[in-house]
Amino acid sequence: MSVEIIGPEAEAHLDWLALTDAIAAGHALPRAEVADTFLYRGKDTLLTRSAWISGLGLAVKAASIFPGNPAAGVPMVNGAVTLYDDATGRLEAIVDFHLVTKWKTAGDSLLAARRLARPQARRILIVGAGQVARSMIAAYSAAFPAARFTLWNRSPEAARALAAATGATTTEDLEAATRNAEIIATTTMSSVPLIRGEWLSPGTHLDLIGAYRPDMREVDDTALTRASLFVDARATTIAHIGELKDPIARGVITPASIRADFYDLASGGFARSNADEITLCKNGGGAHLDLICAQYILAAWRQR
Repeated sequence: MSVEIIGPEAEAHLDWLALTDAIAAGHALPRAEVADTFLYRGKDTLLTRSAWISGLGLAVKAASIFPGNPAAGVPMVNGAVTLYDDATGRLEAIVDFHLVTKWKTAGDSLLAARRLARPQARRILIVGAGQVARSMIAAYSAAFPAARFTLWNRSPEAARALAAATGATTTEDLEAATRNAEIIATTTMSSVPLIRGEWLSPGTHLDLIGAYRPDMREVDDTALTRASLFVDARATTIAHIGELKDPIARGVITPASIRADFYDLASGGFARSNADEITLCKNGGGAHLDLICAQYILAAWRQR
């Protein structure tokens, strides 16, 4: 069998809800083994993220990150995902890096929302106006077809541009928008909290996506103490991302405050308890999610 080369053209064959089902199914398999490596040359970085899920296969996601590229009109991040057969280790596919990252990131938070948000939720606030924000509008629309989207961004011009392309509305009053929202997705790289817990209404669900470094926060301590806390994977969030690492270090919350991750889906632990509960899920990503997503893309491509 030849090696599949899968590019952006595969996107036409993908479905957001089917992807979330695939992510849930992947977490019913034996727990993934994952590892990351970093190589540096000045400000340039080569990152590799590897995962192995017995019964699903192996993946290596390699990314080159060259901060100087945009000045020359070249994307800053480039890479590919290679998939290997679980039984033989044979190379099965090379999948477009940006396609996997887009669908993995949004699909991760969509699965959380499908399990934690109230099914009748309609008012969705997106904080940020970049590519992840655009992807979340598409993903949420699949599960909440009657949703109405509001965008807030530090730069109102970027929010207005995304709103014009997606049919969303914009706001410059983050507090009012937060109080009115039933689902909130944060897609920024903020180092200071943007969402205050005192603004959250009963029944709200938060998908925290943007913060990925130890010095990043998108919500304040009050939000964490008011909400029931969930993560996609304990192993890739608690000790690594400022959203949790910082308040744990200061005793605001503890690792035991995390109620469940995706490995608790099958047992029913990854769910809201009542309609008024505020739920919060931190999307940390991880190579195992890249593997699951890339395998879903490969299967969809072969079935086209």
